[in-house]
Parts: sequence; C-alpha cells; structure tokens
Amino acid sequence: MDDSLYFSEQQLAVRDMVREFARVEVAPVASRLDADAEFPWDNVKKMGELGLLGMPWPESLGGAGLDYISYVTAIYEMAKVDASHAITISAHTTLGTSPIINFGSDEQRERYVPLLASGRVLGGFGLTEPGAGSDAGGTRTTAVRRNGHYVLNGSKIFITHAGVGEIFVVTAVTDASRGTKGISSFILTKETTDLDRALQLGIGHAPALIAMPGFRSGKKEDKLGWRASDTRSLFFEDVEVPVENLLGREGMGFVNFMRTLDSGRIGIGALSLGIAEGAFEEALKYASVRKQFGKPIASFQGVQFQLSDMATEIEAGKHLVYHAAWLAQHGKPFSKEAAMAKLFCSELAMRATIKAIQVHGGYGYTKDYPVERMMRDAKICEIGEGTSEIQRIVIARHLLRELAD
Repeated sequence: MDDSLYFSEQQLAVRDMVREFARVEVAPVASRLDADAEFPWDNVKKMGELGLLGMPWPESLGGAGLDYISYVTAIYEMAKVDASHAITISAHTTLGTSPIINFGSDEQRERYVPLLASGRVLGGFGLTEPGAGSDAGGTRTTAVRRNGHYVLNGSKIFITHAGVGEIFVVTAVTDASRGTKGISSFILTKETTDLDRALQLGIGHAPALIAMPGFRSGKKEDKLGWRASDTRSLFFEDVEVPVENLLGREGMGFVNFMRTLDSGRIGIGALSLGIAEGAFEEALKYASVRKQFGKPIASFQGVQFQLSDMATEIEAGKHLVYHAAWLAQHGKPFSKEAAMAKLFCSELAMRATIKAIQVHGGYGYTKDYPVERMMRDAKICEIGEGTSEIQRIVIARHLLRELAD
C-alpha cells in the first residue's frame, strides 16, 4: 500500500511517531517483559505523555483530538514490535473509555474521561463471564436496585487491565425476564493492584476515585501470549454502585456493548495485522542474511514463495482494516466490515507467524528471535473480542440480511 495515496500528513506523522517509539522504547524490553509477564508501567507512562492513551477523544476531555484512522494506525504500528503494548492501547481506549464517551452522560464523561484519556488511570471492559463467552447474552452478574443504588453480584473473566486498572464499564442483569434487553451497564471504580508502582511513577492511580467495597480483581492469568498485558477476573460481592453510575439507560447494556465490540474488532484486526507484518519483516530480514548451500536462503524459490504469500495477504489485510476504519470514522455502518477485518487478519497473524518461524528454521523455535513470541501473541487474536466462528456468524447474518433487503 502506497501510504501517501491514502493517508494525510497528520496520519503519517502519527505513524512515524509510534513507529519510532515502538522501535526505540518497546523493542529493547519486549522480550524481557514477555518472559517475566511484567506490565510495562514505564512505557505506559510514556505512552500517556505522548497522547497514545486518548488519541481519538476531544482535547476538551483530555484526549489528543486525533481521528480514528490515526488511532488504528497506532495500534497497528505498535503491534509490529509488541502485541502486549498494542492491546494496552486498544483495550484501554476502545473497551475501557469509548462506552463512556458514546453512551455516558455529560457528567460521567467529565468525571471519568479526562483521567482515562490522559493515561492518568487505566480502564477496562467487563463483559465475558465464566459461563458467558461467545454467548455474551448469557450474563449472570446481577444488579438489583435498592435504596438509591444498585447492588452488583457476580464475576467477569479474562478482563484486560483487571488488576492494574481503576475505572471499568461492566454489564449486569437488571431484569432477568427480558433476556438480553434486561442487561444494563455500569461504571465501577477500584484501586489498582500496583499501587506502590503507580505512586512511584505518578500514573495509574487517582486518589479522587472512590474504590467501591466488594469490587476486586483475582490472580493474574499465566498466559501463552500477550504476557506483558494484565489479564485477571473481576469479582462483585454486594458492590453498591450509585444510580448515577448506570451507563446509558437500563436494558441497553447488551446492545451498547455489542456496538463497542464492533469497534474493538477493527482494533484487533489492526493489532493482528501488525503482528503479521512484524513477523514478515523479521523473516525477510533473516532470509536475506542467513546462508545455506553457499547463498542467502532468500534466493531459494521455496522461501520466496513463503515471503510472497505473506506480503500479498498483508496487503489484503491492510485494505480490509482501513476500509472498516474509514467507514467507522465517517459514521457509516461497519459491523460486517469490522468482522471481516478481524477474521481475516487474526487468522493471517497465525499463518504469517508460523511461516516466519519456518523461514527461521531451528532458530525460529528459540527465544533468540522475536518470531516465536509473535506466534504466541497471534493466537489470542482468533479468540478475543469474538472468536473466528462468531465473526463468520456475524458476516453471514449481514449477507443474508442484505439479500433479504
């Protein structure tokens, strides 16, 4: 893709800034953070200072005031180097902040968004439950209105930033007789689990936020990939949530969260695309210097075919991701296109990383090269924010609806 044909000077400047940050600040520590499963607080602070944690939000709310395509580009560029840093941006912005921007009241936006958009605290999104994964409508967490507040009981699982975050939007059933129309959403607050580190760095904690008793996170998940990203369960034990923390109207939680996931799928598509291209770049570089039978392996047709397939599919993925992003930016329907971008690019990330390891041969199976980490990071992209199977269902429904129309 000739970037000058499709992107503005500002968008290209954002690309170059994130690319430089990823290569200078992230690349040197990515392997160690992965091995230690350590959350990258130092770089999160730097990302906040660069405006990367509030890119698409208005400057009046503490954001950078950039367009959606710039935001998608940031995720894509970061993921070329490290997916854990990329998902930190994506989960915080699309999942943790956008529901408050899109469905919250003016008071809620003014109270919570400046903290999130500036990177002062991290946010998260509580939808998935132990018994409600692909079946998000199977939510069992309950919210009972009582004496001027809601009392929440239940749990969420596999929540990004569950430990390190302080502001969360979560779903709970307010009327079990109405199915998905009886699911509402709420803004909850708690204290970060890394309080000492947050106080040391001056980010990650806002004393003005009141931690809600009974709202806590569980142990950190020991994951295959995205190991420098914080993933845990959330627990609600008679948590009293003020009525004014209802996000949107009662019964609209499921619908609004599904809209949020549509945007999230563009983000995961961009992240997956970044992983694929990062692996491709590593394979291309390695093939040009690794010699076998007296010449670089890039001169062998078998390796050339692998590289050619990767490059072609990455170009196709770019068009899918940026088409969906363009539709979203211009306020046009994009649910089908987001599902297509997420489906294609997440599966591409797996294909590309496996091919990259093959090009590296035995070295690709070691931690001396980043491609093995990239392969581990790629797998969750086929699962999170809707599995590949769910994406195919979403796409098929749109196709059949279009046929009926």
